[in-house]
Amino acid sequence: MSKIAAACFLREEYQWKRKRSQVAFHLRAGGAAVKTGTGADLTQGPIAGGILRFALPLFLGQLLQQFYHMADSWVIGNFASNDAFAAVSSGGSLTFLVIGLFNGIAMGGGVVISRYFGAKDEENIVKSIHNNFLFSLIASVVATVMGLVLVPQMLRWMKTPDSVLPESLAYFRVYFGGVSTIILYNSCMGILRALGDSLHPLYYLILSSFVNVGLDLLFVAVFHWGVTGAAVATVIAQGISVVLCLAQMLRMADPVQRLDFRKLKWDGRIMGQILRQGLPSGIQNSVISLGNVVVQTNINSFGAFAMAGHGAQARLEGFGFLPITAMSMSLPTFISQNVGAGKIDRAKKGAIFGIGFGMVCAQLVGVVMYLFTPQMLRFFVDEPMSVEFGTIHLRTTALFFFLLAFSHCAAGSLRGLGRSTVPMVTMLSFWCGFRILYVTVALQFFPVFRTISWAYPITWSLSSIVYLIYLLRMDWSRGKL
Repeated sequence: MSKIAAACFLREEYQWKRKRSQVAFHLRAGGAAVKTGTGADLTQGPIAGGILRFALPLFLGQLLQQFYHMADSWVIGNFASNDAFAAVSSGGSLTFLVIGLFNGIAMGGGVVISRYFGAKDEENIVKSIHNNFLFSLIASVVATVMGLVLVPQMLRWMKTPDSVLPESLAYFRVYFGGVSTIILYNSCMGILRALGDSLHPLYYLILSSFVNVGLDLLFVAVFHWGVTGAAVATVIAQGISVVLCLAQMLRMADPVQRLDFRKLKWDGRIMGQILRQGLPSGIQNSVISLGNVVVQTNINSFGAFAMAGHGAQARLEGFGFLPITAMSMSLPTFISQNVGAGKIDRAKKGAIFGIGFGMVCAQLVGVVMYLFTPQMLRFFVDEPMSVEFGTIHLRTTALFFFLLAFSHCAAGSLRGLGRSTVPMVTMLSFWCGFRILYVTVALQFFPVFRTISWAYPITWSLSSIVYLIYLLRMDWSRGKL
């Protein structure tokens, strides 16, 4: 047999196996809208209704998480020192710098799973699920080492005040000692969501949030362990969530979606797809976090009150980001499933709805926060100076939340199309490069706290312009892995 004939034979054999896989998938689904295991097929039914049903558990989960963060901040703010509150609240950019890379790659894995789920290709669904989980196991080890080795030096580079540094070191040693629970938790929930199941992750988030708040009260308010107690509570709560997610994945009704540790085998082709889709997002997360670390360094230079005030407003900002987060997490799954099913027009209409809905909701929240910023901030901090710093920042950014929503939802749409490089380049150019340049230069001429705050709406505006031009001009039919 000639090489050409052999190649044609292998190609036809692969296509026949793929077709047989799709037929078997449809037979198990009973010929209706697919709902296997606990996942749901988003390629059928009303577009708006499908997206909102999928996004609602994500929104509720994020809302619950924000309430947890509020409770967490309230416990630390009221039962520990202002330095302890500053240490925990200012560490978000630093933690995301380390774990953002791996979470971004897990997002890429979710796009790959959703694409094969939409195409009803069960062989590759199995491979993509197990390779995504295998990568998270490797990432857990790497992130633990990176966090424990790099973070102490990073805190010093960030000009963390001497009064806050001991608290920060104590918190991050525990946090990164148990960071594997956080990475595995995000990976498992990402796999379930990629299969169309946004409900079970909500259940686990509810339980872990209550556990976290209860342990915070016990360790910080009763045992007086300070920031160490807060970190221990986070690790334990996330560990419980991992166990629950794994239990669900191990007992999925459909064997195609079920996790089987015996199938954790490296597949170069699938892992390559995961990395192509996820590595740009991971790099984007880490580099943007590096930019935020630079911004946080400048915030730290204004002192502990500025750190606490900025940390308190960040908790409030999280509520404004809820519709953005829920929609930007829903769009990659919706679009990737529909592209996999060959329904390009449906994917495009879903993106238009999701982006518009996210923008409207985000701006409504932004207006409310602008009006009641000082009152809301006092829930977290009672120092007038901290409240003043927080008010300056939030009232500078809140009326521009619609731009943030547009950027995130547009980026989510592009990831669903398999074009994760575009968000990476856009975000790195403006949310990192330009933001660092602006803060560094502008503070030389206007050395006030509000100058830092303006970095956010300016960079949101620039990225939105680029996304708008790209979305209007691109060919949606070219979405691919």
